[in-house]
Amino acid sequence: MARNYLIPMTNPRIWVACILKNGSQILIGKRKSKHWSGVYWFPWWHLEMNETILECAFRECKEETWIQCIQGKILWFTEDIFSTENHYVTFFVQVDSFKWVPETLEEEKCEWWEWYSGNNLPKPLFLPIQNLLKQYPHIFL
Repeated sequence: MARNYLIPMTNPRIWVACILKNGSQILIGKRKSKHWSGVYWFPWWHLEMNETILECAFRECKEETWIQCIQGKILWFTEDIFSTENHYVTFFVQVDSFKWVPETLEEEKCEWWEWYSGNNLPKPLFLPIQNLLKQYPHIFL
């Protein structure tokens, strides 16, 4: 897996992931930036001050894929410890209602966005997704 680049922190930080479902298909991107290059993940990033978890998921989704989320719900969370100095809590928002087809808007960070069957996800998955699947192995089936 990619090397640890994170800045040591004193408290856990919050990430928000947007799981876009289209029937049995899930939207996944392949990272290409210097951080976690080659790892597969959902649209996501840090929760900003005074932003709700749903607002963050919808904002990140639009910034990264151009998809406008209409309806979603917070369903899961994981604790993701990358090292003794890097601890995150990731909230996963499932979105079943959205507009538009995905585009790769942040080409410096992501090679592409593709729809994958829930029982045939690409590897390697980002650590928080791995942790989610350990907690809920049949979540995408």
